[in-house]
Amino acid sequence: MTSQRTRERMVQRLGDLGISNLRVMEAMLSIPRHLYIEEAFAHRAYEDIALPIAFNQTISQPYIVARMTELLLSNLSGNSKILEIGTGCGYQTSILARLVNHVYSIERISPLLEKTKARLFELQIHNISLKCADGSFGWSQHGPFDGIIITAAAKVVPPALIQQLAEGGTLVVPEGAGAQTLRVYHKNGGEISAVSLEAVRFVPLLGGVER
Repeated sequence: MTSQRTRERMVQRLGDLGISNLRVMEAMLSIPRHLYIEEAFAHRAYEDIALPIAFNQTISQPYIVARMTELLLSNLSGNSKILEIGTGCGYQTSILARLVNHVYSIERISPLLEKTKARLFELQIHNISLKCADGSFGWSQHGPFDGIIITAAAKVVPPALIQQLAEGGTLVVPEGAGAQTLRVYHKNGGEISAVSLEAVRFVPLLGGVER
């Protein structure tokens, strides 16, 4: 259930669901999702479902990971610098690391981040920088970012993240307090525009840090 063939079937389903970016598909094929979840759920790793990870968090379903990645990369080059809010288990981080020059990722739950750091080091994914902090404030010393991806539902996009988005940049976020909608923001000429896409369901974006 964790074989390359199983991964190939997952990627084929992504194509059937409308994912068309071949680089995203190749990244999804190359990253072993079962290594990012608890062993008890490894047999379900390549189903198109979200699964629980530690500290009451989840790993998003493969379609949502691919969809958000495809949207984020639509106007970006492989030389881009990305900010991820919500490292979680590091699966989305790893997919992005295969596709862009560098990923800066922030996680607010310290013990979860330490576990993820060890995993990513073991998998030899090196073009990433990780930080335990409140992601609402971004990571200004490394900005502006060509793309920003938020992997938890924000009631509204934190202003600091809009400020740290580069000119011509793209921000992808599940937004809403009750009903959540996947939204894509673009910054052009200093102006922000937004497009609303499909309904989604994520854990809420929270402030503060848990040690």
